[in-house]
Amino acid sequence: MLIERVHTDPDPYEPFLLSQAIRAGDLLFVSGQAGYDDGGQIVPGGFDAQAAKAFANLERALRAGGASLADVVKVTIFVTEMAANFPAVVECRRRHFTPPYPADSIVEVAGLYTPEAQIEIEAIAVVASERAPQPQPPSGDVGESGSRA
Repeated sequence: MLIERVHTDPDPYEPFLLSQAIRAGDLLFVSGQAGYDDGGQIVPGGFDAQAAKAFANLERALRAGGASLADVVKVTIFVTEMAANFPAVVECRRRHFTPPYPADSIVEVAGLYTPEAQIEIEAIAVVASERAPQPQPPSGDVGESGSRA
């Protein structure tokens, strides 16, 4: 099975040696997407603004891997304040997902990658073979080609 790294532009995860997503066959595993802007900074405006941006970042990573929100089969949403933000999370799910809704875990955590982050979303999607992105050409460095067999 071919395993490919999915890139986005910009990719604020690159300096941390993280992949935005990994495609393994027809499955796309998207790393946790938070409410960060293109420069990697948390967006202002509190939980609602971060949640909207986190879903937008999730959509961008899914598109880069040849999928969409409609292809998501499992989502995990991490929040730092469940009691205060659970209704907003449910509303975000209502806006961004359609039936059949993906399997979901919503987890309260003590903190995320930066103290300002309040939400992070990771997902697994099924990608139809005909929508798969074209493989990236190797960079020439062993282990940096973006794919492995």
